[in-house]
Amino acid sequence: MATITVFNSVSLDGYFTDQKGDMSWAHKQDPEWTAFTSENASGRGSALLFGRVTYEMMASYWPTAEARKALPAVAEGMNALPKIVFSRTLDKTTWNNTRLIKGDLVTEVRKLKESGPDMVILGSGTIVSQLTGAGLIDQYQIILNPIVLGTGRTLFEGVKEKVALKLTKTRAFKNGNVVLWYER
Repeated sequence: MATITVFNSVSLDGYFTDQKGDMSWAHKQDPEWTAFTSENASGRGSALLFGRVTYEMMASYWPTAEARKALPAVAEGMNALPKIVFSRTLDKTTWNNTRLIKGDLVTEVRKLKESGPDMVILGSGTIVSQLTGAGLIDQYQIILNPIVLGTGRTLFEGVKEKVALKLTKTRAFKNGNVVLWYER
């Protein structure tokens, strides 16, 4: 059975976007962090799973010359990996290797877990929240950023029941980020 991993940044006060939906505060460029994200972006057989908003943001950046110049290994991975986008409003996709699914998120993801590749969710807070509530996420890789936003959106808005997680690994970076690996 395929696994689903969340890879998302959060602020020290628990937000993954600020009040305007911006996530640029989480984007750091230093050699240690870039090496880690480049290795993570290789995907090793995973598909990327997005909601519409995150998909459109990613599709507008990663295929560009600017992305290939700034983070060549990450851009290569992002562009090469298969992508699945859930949207009721998109009619077509423009980013290569992208499959659009319009059906019920939970139902369709259950089907994907039965026969599909492992999947990684980047951003897509609404997707994370719904799949967490349905018990479909296997691992959370949460990057804790040393910043306080004061307000914004959490990854788990709408989750109605407690979800117990087990910490399996941590890694601290010189830039202040700490990656926390949790399993359900």
